[in-house]
Amino acid sequence: MNKQTIITILLAIVALAGQAKTFKTIKNPVAMACVNVANGELKAREVIFRDTATTVHFTMEYSKGQSFQFVSSSYLMDEDGNRYPLHSAEGLKLNTWVQSPESGITEFTMHFAPLPKKIQIFDFIEGDGSGAFKLLGIHDKKYKIKFPTMQELADANPWTVPQDWFKSDTITIKGRIEDFNAEQLGFDMLHCYYEDEFEKEDAVQVLNIAPDGTFCKKFKISYPFRQLFWTKEAKTQFDEIPFFARPGETIDITVKKDNQGRYVCVYNSGSSHDVERWLHTDDYSDVFRPLSSFKGKLEDANSQAESVWQNAMYRLQTVSRREHYTPMEMQLALADIQANFIERYLSYVDNYASDLVKYEERDGKWSEEILDSVEYEKIYDAKNYYPLHRIDFDNPLLLANQDFHFTLNHIQFANYVRNRQYKGLMDENGGMETNFKNYSAALSNYLSALRDLMGTDKDNMMVQLCAYKDMLSDFDNWADDEILNQWQPNDTTITEARKKEYIENWPTRNKMLSLYLATFTNPYIHQKAEQFCAYKKSQTNLATPLPDAPMADLIRSLCTKYPGKILMIDFWGMSCGPCRGAIQASKELRAEIAKRDDVKLIFIAGERTADGSDAYKQYVAEWLSNEETVCVTNADFTRLQELFRFNGIPHYETITPDCRRVRDDLRIDGYDYFDYKLQRLKEKLK
Repeated sequence: MNKQTIITILLAIVALAGQAKTFKTIKNPVAMACVNVANGELKAREVIFRDTATTVHFTMEYSKGQSFQFVSSSYLMDEDGNRYPLHSAEGLKLNTWVQSPESGITEFTMHFAPLPKKIQIFDFIEGDGSGAFKLLGIHDKKYKIKFPTMQELADANPWTVPQDWFKSDTITIKGRIEDFNAEQLGFDMLHCYYEDEFEKEDAVQVLNIAPDGTFCKKFKISYPFRQLFWTKEAKTQFDEIPFFARPGETIDITVKKDNQGRYVCVYNSGSSHDVERWLHTDDYSDVFRPLSSFKGKLEDANSQAESVWQNAMYRLQTVSRREHYTPMEMQLALADIQANFIERYLSYVDNYASDLVKYEERDGKWSEEILDSVEYEKIYDAKNYYPLHRIDFDNPLLLANQDFHFTLNHIQFANYVRNRQYKGLMDENGGMETNFKNYSAALSNYLSALRDLMGTDKDNMMVQLCAYKDMLSDFDNWADDEILNQWQPNDTTITEARKKEYIENWPTRNKMLSLYLATFTNPYIHQKAEQFCAYKKSQTNLATPLPDAPMADLIRSLCTKYPGKILMIDFWGMSCGPCRGAIQASKELRAEIAKRDDVKLIFIAGERTADGSDAYKQYVAEWLSNEETVCVTNADFTRLQELFRFNGIPHYETITPDCRRVRDDLRIDGYDYFDYKLQRLKEKLK
C-alpha cells in the first residue's frame, strides 16, 4: 500500500467520522491518574462519542527537547476489560519518536473503535509494553462516581490469614522459558532486589537461565511476599517474571507466548498459582501517582489523598470484578493499596518539608532558613497526618507488598517521628549525652511519635517493626557488657566508684536489648529479635572466607595483585549521586591513603559493557586517575551484589590480606574517620 493510498484512507475515516452521528461529547474530562509520563503529563481535552468511532483530543505536556512516542497498538478499555483499538491518529506519527517542541505542548487526536453509549468511565492505554503511557479513569467531571469503602470490599471478600503466615523457611523458584534464546531476548539471567525486613543485610538474588531455558533459585525468606525477577537488558517486551511465595513453597513457572505472541507466566504450583490473577493485574496501584507528585500545601495534599484513596478503591473494585479475584487476592490487593498509600503520602510530606527549607553555605558553614514557618510547623503536628489513620497497621499482609521496604523506611524516618525522638534530649551543640537514661527516653519518644503518626494508642505491628529495624542498625554501636566491665580508664584519677557509676549509666547491649524486647509483643518479631541478638553475640570470627561463588574470583585476583594489603572496595555507579559525591569529596584524602603500604582502595562499577561508557571513562580520568578502577558488566555487578548482600550504592567492603571478608561491624564503611577505622581493624586482626 503506497503513501497516497494510506492518506486517502485516513481522510476517508476522518470524513466519515465527521458525518457520523455524535451522541455524546465530554468537554475537559478528568482522569484518575496519568501513568508512566515521567517528564510531563498526558491529558484528554475532549472526548467525542460517535456511532462509528470514539475520538479523543489529547494534550501531551513534555519537557522540551525530550522525545516520546505513541504506538499503533494503543487502545481504550472499558471497565469490563473490553478493548477498543486505535484506528488512526492526527497531529503525530505513530510508532515514531517525536521531539517535544519549544513550548513543551503537543496536541493530537486519536480515533478508536466506538465505545458503547452506556460507558461512563474508560482508560487509554498506549499498548501492552512495560512503561506504556496510561490515562486511567477518564470521565465527565459531572458524573457522580459511587466509591466503595475499604471495609465494604473487605467484608464482601472474607479471608482468614493462616496461622503459619510468618515463619522462616526456604522457597524455590523454578521453571522454564519456552523456546529460550538468550541472544534474541538480550539476557541469560534475571535478578530480584528482595529485602527481608528481619535481616540486617539485603538479599539480591540472581536467577541464572540455562541454554535450554530452565531456571531454579532457592533462598530463605521470613514471610510471604510478592516480588519479581527482572532485567534492564531485555531486547523484547519480556523483561520480568513476577511471583508470590510463602516460606517453604516451590513455585513452578512456565514462561511462554500467548496467541498474540506476548510472553506470559503460567504458574503451575504454590501460592503464585492461587493468586495468579492478582499477579497479572495491579492497575489499581497506578492511581497513586497524583499523590506522590503533588505540589502544594499539606492541607491541600490531604484533600488530594482522600481523592486518590477513593479512586484506588474504585479501581480495585473494577479490576477485581473484571479479573474474578478470589477473597485471598482481594485481601492482598487491599494490603497493597494501603502500603502504596503510606509510601506515596509520606513521600509527598518529605518532599514538601524539603521545599520549605532553604540551605546556604556561608563562610564554610551551612545554614538553613525556614521559608514558611506556619506550614513548616504543620509537618510536626500529628493531627495533620489523619489520612494515615485509615490504614490497618496490624495487617500482616502489608509485608507482602513488593515495595514494602520503602513503605517501612518512610515511616521509620518520617520527619515528624525523628524530630520527636530526640526532642528535649539534645544539648546546645546538637548532640546528646551518651547515657542509658537518654537512650531510654529517646526510644520511648520514638515509639510515642510512631503511635501519634499512625493515630493509635498501642504499639502495633508497624510500630514494632520500626523499632526492630532501629535495633538492627544500632546494635553494633552499643558497648558489650563484658568488655565494658573490663575497661581500664587512661585517667588514673578516676576512682573505682566513678568507674562503676560510669559503667552503670552506659547504654550497654543488655540494657538496650531489654528495652527493645519488652516492646516486641508480636511473637514473631520478638522471636526474630532474640535470634538476631543470639547470632550477633555468637560472632567470634572477625572475617570469613569468600565462598565459591560467581565473581569471588575477581576479588581473589585483586588480593593477589596487592599482596599483604587490606583492600577497601568502593562499589559505585555513574547514576549514583551520593557515590560520586563521596568520591569527589575524598580526593585529597585518597591521595594520602595512596602513600600507605598497608591498604589499597579499589573502585568497582557496573556498566552496560565491561569497557564502560564514554561518560564513565571521562569521569574516571577526572576523579579516579591513577587509582585502581574495575568496570564490570551490569550483570556481573549484580552478581557482586548477591555475593556481598547489598542492594544500594555506595557500598563498601573490606577484605583482609588473606582474602577474607571483614564482618559488617568492623569493615571500613567510607572515608570518614578512615585512619581510625583502619587502625582499629588492624589491631583486631593481630
